[in-house]
Amino acid sequence: MDPLVVPLLVVALVVVVLVASAVRIVPQARRYNIERFGRYRRTLQPGLNVVVPLADRVNTKLDVREQVYSSDPRPVITEDNLVVNIDTVLYYQITDPRAAAYEVADYLQAIDQLTVTTLRNVIGSMDLEETLTSREEINSRLRAVLDDATGKWGIRVNRVEIKAIDPPATIKEAMEKQMRAERDKRAAILHAEGERQAKILTAEGTKQKDILEAQGTQQAMILRADGEAKAVELVFQAVHRNNADPKVLAYKYLETLPHLASSDNNTFWVIPGELTEAVRTVTRAFGDQATAAAPPAPGQPDEAASADDASQESGVPELEAGSTVSLDAAAAADEAGKQAAAAVSDAKAEAAAAMSSQVPRRGQTSDE
Repeated sequence: MDPLVVPLLVVALVVVVLVASAVRIVPQARRYNIERFGRYRRTLQPGLNVVVPLADRVNTKLDVREQVYSSDPRPVITEDNLVVNIDTVLYYQITDPRAAAYEVADYLQAIDQLTVTTLRNVIGSMDLEETLTSREEINSRLRAVLDDATGKWGIRVNRVEIKAIDPPATIKEAMEKQMRAERDKRAAILHAEGERQAKILTAEGTKQKDILEAQGTQQAMILRADGEAKAVELVFQAVHRNNADPKVLAYKYLETLPHLASSDNNTFWVIPGELTEAVRTVTRAFGDQATAAAPPAPGQPDEAASADDASQESGVPELEAGSTVSLDAAAAADEAGKQAAAAVSDAKAEAAAAMSSQVPRRGQTSDE
């Protein structure tokens, strides 16, 4: 074996080792800090990089992508002296690998401690209710403080979020009771409002119903009154147009009287003052017709005069118009009814003849 082969192999191996140590391949989104003899030299960028073998070495390898850091629950005291546990989530990104490696020993621990102290300062000026409802304000104040402090460390805090705020168990129970009471209150208010609206609508419906019924009754009364007025007007016009004399009217009056007392509910009946006048008128009319039909013979007394004398002799008082009856109300009603019925029965046969003879035909004058 040639004695030169071994040294050549050793030299080749050393060259390969030196070349391999001089070449550094940096992945994407990574940064390598290079030190030469223990002093920071430069930061390698992604790709193929050449360094001085045996003189340069990689001190730190950093990931420059945005990263998420979740801290453990930390107790924080609020303004109203309540202890709450708060979890935070931190989104950060390394912008200066040299500062992140040489300005702070452990940037994650530094960020965690800074977050806790900032939270205690912020939450200490708020009560529990404000803490639970002001997460956006807390996040903004945390981000402003952390971004200002971590800027010199080569780290940018993009976002800070509060993951959870856990009050004590007793406070949770009190909050649940308060929430339940508020919901019961809203339910009672809504129920009362519903009943109120229902009563209002019912009252409005009843009001509209009463108004419509009153309007209907009013219209019916108006129409009924108009009908009665027109009927009376037609009867009045017919009577005046046919020129009916008082005898016919008195007969119709006597014919209507029995119907006044025909109802079973009538226990009291008032005799009108015109009754005697109507009876006298009908009697005079029929007496005049009898006298005209059969004049008395010479030497015979007048039947009308004899009737008057007989009435006077019998002691029956004659009913005068407007005079009062000495009998009680029931006896007077019976007597008047009997007289009226008798007069009507006696005059029915001659009523048609009287009406036809007394009412003048159309086209004839009263002289004819």
